[in-house]
Amino acid sequence: MSQIIRLKKGFEINLAGEAKREILNREQPETFSVKPTDFVGVLRPKALVKPGDNVKAGTPVFSGKNYPGVNFASPVSGEVADVVRGEKRALLEIRILADKDIEYETFDQFTPSDLNNADPEALKKEILDSGLWPFIIQRPFAVIADPNDSPKAIYISGFDSNPLSADYGMTLKGEEKYFQAGIDALGKLTEGQVHLSISSDREVASIFSQITGVQSHKFHGPHPSGNVGVQIHHIDSIVKGDLVWTVKPEGVVKIGKLFLEGRYDARRTIALAGSMVKETGYIETYVGARVDKFLRDNLKEGNTRVISGNVLTGESIGQEGYLGFYDDLITVIPEGDEERFFLTTGWLGPIMSRLSFHRAWGLMSFLNGGKKKYDLDTNLNGEERPFVQTGAFEKVLPMDIYPVYLLKAIMAEDYDEMEALGIYELAEEDLSLCEFIDVSKMPVQSILREGIQLMMES
Repeated sequence: MSQIIRLKKGFEINLAGEAKREILNREQPETFSVKPTDFVGVLRPKALVKPGDNVKAGTPVFSGKNYPGVNFASPVSGEVADVVRGEKRALLEIRILADKDIEYETFDQFTPSDLNNADPEALKKEILDSGLWPFIIQRPFAVIADPNDSPKAIYISGFDSNPLSADYGMTLKGEEKYFQAGIDALGKLTEGQVHLSISSDREVASIFSQITGVQSHKFHGPHPSGNVGVQIHHIDSIVKGDLVWTVKPEGVVKIGKLFLEGRYDARRTIALAGSMVKETGYIETYVGARVDKFLRDNLKEGNTRVISGNVLTGESIGQEGYLGFYDDLITVIPEGDEERFFLTTGWLGPIMSRLSFHRAWGLMSFLNGGKKKYDLDTNLNGEERPFVQTGAFEKVLPMDIYPVYLLKAIMAEDYDEMEALGIYELAEEDLSLCEFIDVSKMPVQSILREGIQLMMES
């Protein structure tokens, strides 16, 4: 039986609007998008298609200069509607007008016994050709893995502790055989273990209950206990020279389906959540879906922010934006652009509807005991201030790292200090809570990415 790893540090952001465990009947969008901006670390993406071209699900639509051989594929079949470019003709987005009946590029099929005896290089080629390789992320640096590398181990987090996160019991329901096939394939790509972490205090999705070929771990504690970087730190922390890969459970399923069915199946079940949504629930769609039809006549009155992903690390996409490649959640919350009178909302008055890690909103912050659901907006409640040491970051980061000193080392471009202070172990999501509670209002995640980029270039 797995030993429970107990984490005391962290903070639960209990937001109102959790997705109900039911499938919503929503019309499918007409267009889908592949966005190079979803893939951190890809340099100078080059479009491989032009408007009017016909593609299938799995057809490569762009490539990256620094990732030769890695295909970025269309999630659906249809006609390329637009190739969107920005400043200096930088590729921003490729939009596909989808067919009603999806056609697929075909790849080699394997039986479960074939997978056990397959050559690792043949498996890699299949994943690369299909467009599924971007699901494999390397640590350090949290960028797409280099297929020429051999990782020390592969890590999968079997639960998401972010606010309003999608339930894997809903998004991966019925995918057990594909998940097992994905595990079998990934196990051939490392000489080490495939590690699967589950929660000891949350309901465990049935897809993880009978899995073989993995080293299982149990984690107990508040967010960010579900972050794979936090889990790696407590299982076998990364030091200079180490290289590990991480894959989200959905990526494992898609890799398994590729080998068993010989196609890139980009179907995805996503959660629709947030306090500004009238009817929350789950929607069956495809990767890169335009979200407008999911939101039509389903939003409460008021100015809203539509986020692809969760409120801590997601991207604001508007009501006509597209679902991110790695996201299984659409969150809609109030925009927070209304002015507040300081006597009723500031430090002079206790407010029952406000959440504060620092207990800044009076006695009610203590009495709620973490059970109250909060309807939070995007207001920063202040402007950027001097970056000071408060000791708060260390209370929400369950890792043996001093985040403030690390962030200041990044700002000073002190490479030796960055390395000594643990930058190899971190990705933006690991410090997202630090940004949420920061009284200095610093862009913590952006600073960390700048530091990671400096280390990659050094």
